Parts: sequence; structure tokens; C-alpha cells
Amino acid sequence: MGRRFVGAIFCLISAILFASRYIASAIFLSSATVYDKELFEAALENIGIPLLWLSITSLIVGVLYLIWAEVINPKENLEI
Repeated sequence: MGRRFVGAIFCLISAILFASRYIASAIFLSSATVYDKELFEAALENIGIPLLWLSITSLIVGVLYLIWAEVINPKENLEI
């Protein structure tokens, strides 16, 4: 696999992890009768921050792979 592909996959993983945090909190609140900002923030707090940290880490790794593919190895960019 090329570095661009790996970087793009890590960015996709980051987006999925970031969205799954909000989806999990929405599922957690599915039985609530009243919805407001404070309740949603409390649900996000109950979910925790590991998904957020994993998504940030995946994004950083993905961006580093993309930079590595584009900037550090310019000889590979010429090959098509």
C-alpha cells in the first residue's frame, strides 16, 4: 500500500471514530423525553474521551503519512 492510501485510511478512521462518539451519545439519549444542550453534553461526558483521543491520534498519523508521501519523497511523486 502506498503512503497516500494509508494516510487516507487513517483520516477515514479518524472521522469514523469522531462520529461514533456522537452517535453513541445519541443512542444513549434515545429514551430521553426532553432534549437540551446540557443533557447532550452530559451524555458525551458519560461516553468518555477515549474515542476523541483515538480520533485525534488517527488524524495526526494520517496527516503525517500524507505529508511523508508528498513532501519527504518527491521522487515517488513523479512516478505514475
